[in-house]
Amino acid sequence: MARAAAQGGILEGADPSQYNPKDPVIMFIIQAGVIIIFCRLLHFPLSKMRQPRVIAEVIGGILLGPSVLGRIPGFSATIFPAPSMPTLATAANLGLILFLFLVGLEVDLRLLLSNWRIALTVGLAGMALPFGLGCAIAYGLYNQFRGDPGLVPISFGTYALFVGVAMAITAFPVLCRILTELQLLQTQVGVVVLSAGVGNDVVGWILLALCVALVNAGSGLTALYVLLTCVAYILFLVYAVRPAFLWVLRRTGSIQNGPTQSVVALTILMVLASAFFTGATGVHAIFGAFLVGLICPHDGGFAIKLTEKIEDLVTVFFLPLYFALSGLSTNIGLLDSGITWGYVFGVIAVAFVGKFAGGALAARNIGLQARILSERTFTIFVVMALVTTFATTPLTSALYPPWYQKKLAAWKRGDIDWDGNRLSRDNSTDTSSHPSIEKETSDIRRLLICLRLDSLPSLFTFVDLLGGEKTTSSNTKVHPSLEGKATVAETHNEDVVKPPKRPLEVHGLRMLELTERLSSVMKDSELEEWSARDPVVNTFHTFGQLHNVAVSGNVQLVSEGSYADVLSERATDRRSDMILLPWSETGSLSEMVSLGFTEPTTNAFGNTSYNHFIENLMTTAPCSTAVFVNKGFGALPREDGKGLKRMPTSMSLRSLAEQSPTAPIANRSHHIFLPFRGGLDDHVALRFLLRLAQNPSVTATVIFLNYKDEDAADSVQHSEVEMAKDVIVATKATRETSAEQDRSFFESMKGSIPADMQTRVVFEHAEPGLNVVELARAQVGLNPKNAGDLIMVGRRNGKRTVGGQDEHGIKQTLGETAEAIISGNVKASVLVIQAGIKHQ
Repeated sequence: MARAAAQGGILEGADPSQYNPKDPVIMFIIQAGVIIIFCRLLHFPLSKMRQPRVIAEVIGGILLGPSVLGRIPGFSATIFPAPSMPTLATAANLGLILFLFLVGLEVDLRLLLSNWRIALTVGLAGMALPFGLGCAIAYGLYNQFRGDPGLVPISFGTYALFVGVAMAITAFPVLCRILTELQLLQTQVGVVVLSAGVGNDVVGWILLALCVALVNAGSGLTALYVLLTCVAYILFLVYAVRPAFLWVLRRTGSIQNGPTQSVVALTILMVLASAFFTGATGVHAIFGAFLVGLICPHDGGFAIKLTEKIEDLVTVFFLPLYFALSGLSTNIGLLDSGITWGYVFGVIAVAFVGKFAGGALAARNIGLQARILSERTFTIFVVMALVTTFATTPLTSALYPPWYQKKLAAWKRGDIDWDGNRLSRDNSTDTSSHPSIEKETSDIRRLLICLRLDSLPSLFTFVDLLGGEKTTSSNTKVHPSLEGKATVAETHNEDVVKPPKRPLEVHGLRMLELTERLSSVMKDSELEEWSARDPVVNTFHTFGQLHNVAVSGNVQLVSEGSYADVLSERATDRRSDMILLPWSETGSLSEMVSLGFTEPTTNAFGNTSYNHFIENLMTTAPCSTAVFVNKGFGALPREDGKGLKRMPTSMSLRSLAEQSPTAPIANRSHHIFLPFRGGLDDHVALRFLLRLAQNPSVTATVIFLNYKDEDAADSVQHSEVEMAKDVIVATKATRETSAEQDRSFFESMKGSIPADMQTRVVFEHAEPGLNVVELARAQVGLNPKNAGDLIMVGRRNGKRTVGGQDEHGIKQTLGETAEAIISGNVKASVLVIQAGIKHQ
């Protein structure tokens, strides 16, 4: 009597590494785990060289294959036994089908249509030369390697067509990723390259489908039927399937709100059905998936949101299997002769001469599957693809370096001539007694704000204050239909709002992290439309218009290490006088507030990533910089949650009755305190304070902390701050100005304020050695029902210590004065200002 198979697995002595055709999943899990871990480990060092992940995946497959680890006795037979390869190949090819669907989604045909002239000229030039050179070298490859085993008999014309397409086709996702990494996607060069890449990608895959159809067809007439069927199918997708699909998307609201689960299921079924049809009619299955991606709309960000739904599973799990499987089919040992290596270098040279872009490895692998290329020839093309893709980023950086990009941008703006000489925009002469001081601390007319979701209430308060006094009217309006019947008094009684003569220009920049996901790159390529839909930017724009401020804003995707550089470049482009950015409530670059059990205010200064960002910005900023640490400025302070409440049902639920509406703030006033100690930072701070004080709801106190007599003649340029029990004692500021210049500037600002501000802004003098923290406590937090108070300090008017205890890790970032006030738990927000060099 036959016994059932053992079900205890390793507990009954079974070896999971032995392939069981009745239960192949165990071996598949081992293979997938080895491939994913190996590729991830390889990508870590390669990412430091700004290489795309596909490089690590292909190299990982080569190392796991017969070229390296496969030479270890028993390795391939244990990890990649021949009977298990069909299962791995099935999963890998399913991943390739889904990936080509994502590639089609990434291709925005609107970009091709709007730039069709550039796409046509550059795209044709980018394909014609590589295609011609590929056909030329195909003659040698065809005659040299046609005797290799496992190849189907094909004519030289078909072979040359395939090699030419393999040379000419561009890996569109790799191209987008490289342009994004080099911050070229939104430049004129990036638009030209991307437009040409779209056309190259579409034409290349159509020609590749033609190659496979010619190989699979038994006769020329059959190949013609396959081609006509393919053309008819494309027309069917465009004119029948796409309109019906759009109707479903609008019916379900998926374009506006993102795809529903049913729409995602429908789309996947369309991909599989299309892949089945093209595969069954003699064209490769990936072509059908690519076509479905092309017909998906990009309106409302639908393509991006759909990509976000499925990209992680494809790129993290399926795609490494495919490219690693390509590497397993690559045997470097087959390159065992001088003539073979000659063709290796020849193919690489042809690729470099033809164009500087990464080749699509999937196209070469299809040649291996269709038995157009032998394993030896396939290895030659894999080496070429690796070398050209690896070299693309460094070559682009060398041929189009960042310094040249900045020079070109400044020349186009008219800031410099072609030789680099700065052009003067102002013919006025500076007649002030201290021209350097006036130049560095002139009035703020253009402000760049770093928009963050977790800091919008406080930023809106700043925008409100900077807008100045609002013009209100009690006049009665007349209905448009009754205007002709209105009395003379009524028609002349109109509300005329007069904006300021020189309104403040505020530009808001919301920076989102640029990740390795395809959807992130797609957002970057559709940044203008994405910015128009961004709720934070739109809210900021509307709020500014309602509060008498000229505003603009956009979104930019930035890699984690480039936040400071992007802000500095944007400030240069906008000719900003000041950059205002809030301190992160999470302490990190992420906008997502922690929902854990720890308080956000506790963690706000514990994460060093934001500290490094601020320090880098302070170093590179071309203008003055203000860092805002919020403590209830214009918004209710953050309170502990009330937690769960035990109900009679023995369940812990939140009481809806406790969620009472928030009453509007009755007292909208603010009080600002500035301990003026001299130096350019305090000069800028005082000017900014007076700008805020133009709003009638603002009162301010400016206290000049007098120097000691011996300090007035001292020329020491470093601050001397006595610390005792976390209490800072003001003695003398880090100064780029003399004590006489500081006093002169203080008195000139005091005498320049208009009469309506003299009752709200008070200038005082204080004796040296007074406790700044105690002075702050005496000035702010006295009216807990107002809209929040503010302390303004200069960043470099405190001692920059190298050692010693740094409670929050911000002493080197914001300065000791700000650190002492924050540590002292003063009931007010803090604005730390550093003066910068403005554009000439």
